[in-house]
Formats: sequence, C-alpha cells, structure tokens
Amino acid sequence: MSLTIILLWFLAFSCKNEAPVVKKNKRKPNILFIAIDDLRPELGSYGSEIAQSPNLDKLASEGLQFNRAYCQQAICGPSRASVLTGLRPETSGIYHNYLKIRELHPDVVTLPQHFKNNGYESVYYGKIFHHGDLDDSLSWSRVPGPQPKSVVGFALPENQQIREETRKEMFTKYGDVAKYGLAMGPAYESADVPDNTYSDGYNTDLAVADIKKMAKDSDKPFFLGLGFHKPHLNWVAPKQYWDLYDEAKIPMTSDSIPPENGAAMGLHPSFELRVRSGIPKKGKLDPELSKTLKHAYLACISYVDAQIGRAITALEDAGIRDNTIIIVWSDHGYHLGDMGIWGKATNYEIATRVPLMIWTPDMPETKRGAQTDALVELIDIYPALCELAQIEKPEHIEGLSFVPLLKNPKQKWKTAVFSQFPSPALREWGSYPLRPAMRETYFGPLIEKVETKIKSQQKQKWNRDLFENKLMGYAMRTEQYRFIVWKDQTQLQATPLYFELYDHKNDPDETTNIAPKNPELVAQLLSQFNEEKK
Repeated sequence: MSLTIILLWFLAFSCKNEAPVVKKNKRKPNILFIAIDDLRPELGSYGSEIAQSPNLDKLASEGLQFNRAYCQQAICGPSRASVLTGLRPETSGIYHNYLKIRELHPDVVTLPQHFKNNGYESVYYGKIFHHGDLDDSLSWSRVPGPQPKSVVGFALPENQQIREETRKEMFTKYGDVAKYGLAMGPAYESADVPDNTYSDGYNTDLAVADIKKMAKDSDKPFFLGLGFHKPHLNWVAPKQYWDLYDEAKIPMTSDSIPPENGAAMGLHPSFELRVRSGIPKKGKLDPELSKTLKHAYLACISYVDAQIGRAITALEDAGIRDNTIIIVWSDHGYHLGDMGIWGKATNYEIATRVPLMIWTPDMPETKRGAQTDALVELIDIYPALCELAQIEKPEHIEGLSFVPLLKNPKQKWKTAVFSQFPSPALREWGSYPLRPAMRETYFGPLIEKVETKIKSQQKQKWNRDLFENKLMGYAMRTEQYRFIVWKDQTQLQATPLYFELYDHKNDPDETTNIAPKNPELVAQLLSQFNEEKK
C-alpha cells in the first residue's frame, strides 16, 4: 500500500470519527398568556350557535381545545390567584376578592415570577392578577404606566352622567357602604368609537407595540400577559361588534329556574348585575332586557376576539409566531339567566367551566385542531407552561401538567376536578361576607328572601354565622357527575350539611338534584371526593 493511499485512508477515517458539532441551544419559547374575564365557553369552536369569534375559533383549529376545563373558584380574585400561584383556594386561603396574594403568601413564587427568574422578560398589559395584585414587583420585569384620560369606562356622555348621578345618590343614601359597588353606571353601552377608546383595545395597542419591540431589541424570550376585562360587566363595546348580531335571533337559555332540590344557599340574587343602573333591584328581568344583556355580552366577546387576533398577527409580523406558545383561558364561566340568575359565583357547571386552548410550536401536526374531553383544571396551567418551556417546576404547585394531552388528546386522564365557593346566596359580589350595612341597602329584601328559603330547606341546621361565614360548597366534577358537598369549613371531618348530585349523562343542564334519591351513589362519590381531594 502506497504512502498516499494510507494517508487518504487515515484522513477519511478521522473525518468519520471527529467530535460532532455542538449546536447552540434553541432559544426558549416566548409565552403569550391571554386571560379573559368572565368568559364562559360561548365561542364558535365550543358550539355556540350565535357567537362571532373567528380569531379564537382559528386558534382552536390550529392548536388544542380543552372541552372540559374548570376553574377552582368562580370569582375573579381567587381564580386568578390559583392560576398564578399554583395553589388551590383551600391551600392559599384566598376565597374572596379582597384578599391579596402577598399579604397571605409573601414568598410564593408566581407563574410570571418563575419565568422571570429563569431568564424571561416578564411583562403584562390589562388584567392578569386581580386588582390589587396587578403590579406585583416580584412577578414583572416592568409594569405599564397609567392609562391616558382618553381611555374611558363609558364613551357616551349620557352614560357618564348616569354613573356620576347614581354615585352621588348612593353615597347620600347609604354612606360608605356605597363604595363597595352600589353605583356602577349602566350595564352596557354601544358607542361608535375606535377599539382603543376602551381599555381592552388600548392595552392591545400597547401589547402589539411591545411584541414588535421585544422581538427586535431583546435577547431574552418573553412572557407577555395580555388580560382582557370584557366580557366582565359593564358590557361596553364599540358599535361595530354589536352590529355583528341580530338581537331578535339571539337564543336565550331554556333553563331559567333553580335546580329542583338544589341547595337554597347555592344561588345568589344576581347582586353584581343589580347594582347597575337600569336593572331591576328585585324580581325577574323582562325578556326584552334579558335579550339586550346577552347581546351586550356577545358584543364584548367579539370585541375581545378581535383584539386577540391583532396580538397573534403581531407575533406573525414580527417573525416569532413559530417560537411562541399561545395560551388562552378565562377565569370562570357565567350565568346569563341560567338557573334564573345573572353572574358567576356558583358551584355549578355554567359558572365553573371555562374555555381553555393552547397553541405550541412543537405540537404534532396530526394533532393540530384536536379537541380533548379530558378533565383539566386552570391550576394545571402553571406546571404545563413550565414543562413546555423546559423550566423546572416549583415544588409548591398543586396542578398536573396537561402537556401529554397535546400528543394524545384521548388518553386517560384525571378522574375528577374540583371547584369551591363559600355560600353564594349570602355573600356580596366578589365573594365577600355580607357587611351589616349591606342589609340596610336595597339588597335587604333580597337577602331576607334568600334566608327564608335556606331556613325552610335546612331547618334546624340553620345558623347565621355558619351559613354566612363558615359554609363552603365543594364541587367535584367527574366524567358523568357534578357532586357538591356543603360543609362547615371549621369542621371538615363532620357530616356534610347537604349534598347536590347532577347526572350529566341525562341532565347536562343540571336541572334536578338527584342526591336525595341516590344515597348509595352519594356515599360512593363522597368516598371518591374524600380520597381525591387530598
């Protein structure tokens, strides 16, 4: 063998066995974290026969939609606290809107804080945490400045005047208690104004500009929270979104009465809506007003949907859509006359079930557009985003990452999910315990009427302190059933005061509590509840 051949053979062998080229680590994915206030699954992708929601429908068609996702408490503050801390309300102790996260848990690592601590630029626009927790300095790299005076609650002068006159009247008549929401102005508004006249459009402007800036100038991945106030009351939206609907064709609920044998303490007198001007302070709403209110709610959905479309387009225009996880969730559902009430704040399906969808760059192409019927909870978002970003999960979080469902949406999953709410009938909006002064307002007769129903049903079990301050309803949703256990929270080992059981196979609208006629099934579900809720 010649020297030349030996040399060529040696060079060839060396090239085959040289050390591999080390590729740089792929930049971690951005997170677009979209929170929507008071949105039940009233979207086209969820089967709504009326909602105009093309951008969310498109996102669902490209990602994964969760058909059975549930909040941990159907009110803004506790629900958002559970999502953002990873702690259930029972663990955090946050049961109403006036409890602040850092006051109870000064050292808890929140979801945006955890991403910030792991190299992310963490920013937000709109409502992510509940009011009072919004500008948490530990959670955000920076916070937005104050909104200009051009961003208004009401655009029409007549509605601004109604709000101010009502405030004066309420404070004159009731004193300081009026500051707890007795004068909120009209329930709705349709004004021919640009989208950024209201806060959701304005905040989207800021988010779009920041997406472009961070994509261009920052060497960090970002966690961007974009929180929409609508469709929370007041239902104000630009006229163009009202015009998407023919009010005469808007369908209304067929289930407008409380469940048969349902817990008398399980439904409230629609406090939150009744503080609005033009809404009857007692009695049922007339059909015409009810339809207008649902029209207003739908207009707000379409308004928010348009803003979400703009944010996603901004990702595409900046060339970063392919490395951005997009997740959309609502903090709870909403009764629109369902069971005879308006608002959230119950333990029923209509208040606890929420829209949840996610789009990820690495989701298998064959699974894009899939829907899953797996039972999931909003508390599962925190560990799921950690897993998708390949960030170690904090030890304190209590949810279960739903990432495996992106690859196999039909696999076996949780057998039950849990929500809770303290005695909705005897709480103010925001789940706050009744102040004595509230009984002296126009809510007094409503409260007395509710109390009469509870006393009639609960008989010797009635105790004012218990039912106003200590009673907790715990809801367990399984494949087939909604099971609600009413307990004295100070004596959790004691026999529950009342049970509710709804069979979703035969009664999806939860019209009849079958617990009294099915003691064996109640015992079986109570055993499951006690075991799985631990």
